[in-house]
Amino acid sequence: MHRTSLAALTVLAAAFASPQALAQDSCPNRGQLDANYCDADGDLVADVPTDPARQRDPSSLVFAYTPVEDPAIYADILKPFVEHLSACTGKRVVYYSVQSNTAQIEAMRSGRLHVAGFSTGPTAFAVNIAGAVPFASGGSAAGPRGYRLVAIVNAASPFRALADLKGRKVAHTSQSSNSGNLAPRVLFPPQGLVPDQDYKPLMSGGHDKSILGVSRGDYEMGAVADDVLERMVNRGTVKREEFRTIYTSDVFPTNGYVHAHDLKPALSARIRECFFNYAFSEKEKREFNGEDRYVPVNYKDQWAVVREVAEKSGVPFNRRNYEAESKREEEAQARRQQQQQQQQQAPAAKP
Repeated sequence: MHRTSLAALTVLAAAFASPQALAQDSCPNRGQLDANYCDADGDLVADVPTDPARQRDPSSLVFAYTPVEDPAIYADILKPFVEHLSACTGKRVVYYSVQSNTAQIEAMRSGRLHVAGFSTGPTAFAVNIAGAVPFASGGSAAGPRGYRLVAIVNAASPFRALADLKGRKVAHTSQSSNSGNLAPRVLFPPQGLVPDQDYKPLMSGGHDKSILGVSRGDYEMGAVADDVLERMVNRGTVKREEFRTIYTSDVFPTNGYVHAHDLKPALSARIRECFFNYAFSEKEKREFNGEDRYVPVNYKDQWAVVREVAEKSGVPFNRRNYEAESKREEEAQARRQQQQQQQQQAPAAKP
């Protein structure tokens, strides 16, 4: 009697299972994607939902750019592109300033963000956690522009090789950053410097913060992306002669422009077309190190080296590591807010 009742309940539960759960169960391949997504074609990104009712065509599009540096700067720099995207798609486009990689990824995962530019490492988290579909990168007629991991030290310092930094103050940027954390963990050891063994990585919170920290003497070395350093030099934020580079890696992809996986195919195709027919303004060319256009990219191919570095460093782009990174970002944000409050509450110095 008990076995018969249990069997009946099992059949009844299956009959009333949600369509989404049934769709997930029927997914032939998912890889490292979260359970909400499917990768039946094996291209490593989420497929468009097969049910047309789950495909979206929002009246307004929300666009966000990576928060690696001051979002307010890019709101101004990217204004011509935002206006172009609006005119090209026939939809209102809203620029969304994000303060962290987690906020950007969660906005896409929840459906509030439709189009975005992510930095290298967070692009892979966005693919697996938020169903992002990379389709473009900044580049030129030669193709997508890449960047290199560089280890920079103060020009006046005695350090000449990575092995000289044992026991020293070395800045990484954030746990999910490719050039700022993952790549150094794989590429530094063969050069005689092992993170967490020869030094304790100090998370600065961003490439710009590491660069400024080396300039001020807060850090004796910083692992950063060379294109961020180039932009800061071009803006006059720092001077090139302040630094000396003691290590340079091979080329990594610079960024990934993505759209949400569940947009109607006609809309996502139109968004891609709008990216590819846009010519950068002179201001954008200067800011983005000579990039003058958006060029097509293939996540499976172009991010292969990034995924390899993540796997070899023991922090693949999965849910567990994403949640750990989110917690770290939240704690860092709380510390910054607390410091700001303390500064505001501190009595003004007497003249």
